[in-house]
Amino acid sequence: MVTKADIIYIPDITTKCERPLFMVPVTAGFPSPADDYIEGKLDLNKYLIKHPAATFFVKVAGDSMIDAGIHPGDILIVDRAIEPADKKVVIAVIEGELTVKRIRMIKGKIYLMPENENYKPIEIEKEMKFDIWGVVTNVIHPL
Repeated sequence: MVTKADIIYIPDITTKCERPLFMVPVTAGFPSPADDYIEGKLDLNKYLIKHPAATFFVKVAGDSMIDAGIHPGDILIVDRAIEPADKKVVIAVIEGELTVKRIRMIKGKIYLMPENENYKPIEIEKEMKFDIWGVVTNVIHPL
């Protein structure tokens, strides 16, 4: 299955959900008390969304971007204010279908590259209906 943007969401930036922010590095070894290291509050909207009016979320369907750490069911944060550029992960529309791929500019041609060896790159031809909706800035991925 091709990795597609399955569901589109608009962020609600009017809500606040500030959580404690610990500025001490977290070790994978012996635990240490952390109460003394609380630096303040972190609102994920402020941290993850740089251009609120130009940002949307999409839910991923498919596995063509799995080697980039994008899995089925993940939520992608997409910013339309960021200029698409070579090697960026983008949400593109090809012939009316949304897809997430890494954009590559090679010898004057545009390719949408999957990050799963089971899929082939998509070369964008002049006659194709093609548009880029935005650049993926973050992936929300459950462990």
